[in-house]
Amino acid sequence: MAGARQPRGETPVTEPHKATLQRSITLFQAFLVEQTDPDRFYTALAKDSVGQLSKYGPLRDQLVLDVGGGPGYFADAFSKAGARYVRLEPDAGDMASGVAGEDSAVGALRASGMELPIRTGSIDVCYSSNVLEHVPDPPRMLDEMVRVTRPGGLIYASFTPWLSPWGGHETAPWHYFGGHYAARRYERRNGKPPKNKYRHSLHPYSVGAALRWARTTEHATRLDALARYHPSWAQWILKVPAAREVLSWNLALVMRKN
Repeated sequence: MAGARQPRGETPVTEPHKATLQRSITLFQAFLVEQTDPDRFYTALAKDSVGQLSKYGPLRDQLVLDVGGGPGYFADAFSKAGARYVRLEPDAGDMASGVAGEDSAVGALRASGMELPIRTGSIDVCYSSNVLEHVPDPPRMLDEMVRVTRPGGLIYASFTPWLSPWGGHETAPWHYFGGHYAARRYERRNGKPPKNKYRHSLHPYSVGAALRWARTTEHATRLDALARYHPSWAQWILKVPAAREVLSWNLALVMRKN
């Protein structure tokens, strides 16, 4: 199993990641056009995520498994950092849509994130962006990500908490009145059901539950927990139990395999 390699003679350049206010504004502006201009949002997010992950260890020549990699927006960013990239996606439609470059098709697997068809301890970096809220058993997927990672390897998993302003995805902010209500309202107004169906392909998962998993898992050690899009000076929000569910927007866990 192999992903795209850095061309011989080239040195991958990953800019130092700085969680500044300007960076947060840039990501938020891109986020506002996610539905209408996904290339802009996911390209920006991929570049930022690779820079963020590079703070915890080098990516050059590392085998990266992207769980829920979708159409391959992250392939280019990881390849430019010198990583060997493999993406995994349960939906064949998502794999075929969006980015269609040759590199994005290299090392693509179709499988469930809760049952990774990967040998134990064979991955250097196991990465997942905004997938946990789409599986019915997030801790099981996190356990699988830890299992396939080699000792000393990195695990990075981010997700949108249910109570965040965007927790209902395209049905937000009406999910605050209940997931089923929000889905019915969306269908009435748009003439079609939402792509992210409540309790089918969109499941409530909380910051508190994710932090509890990170604290109690026996096979990995937490390196960081981040309000993913926030500047560094706003990370205190994760220490406030109730407020963090709404104000963190997106949680990223960074773990190291024991």
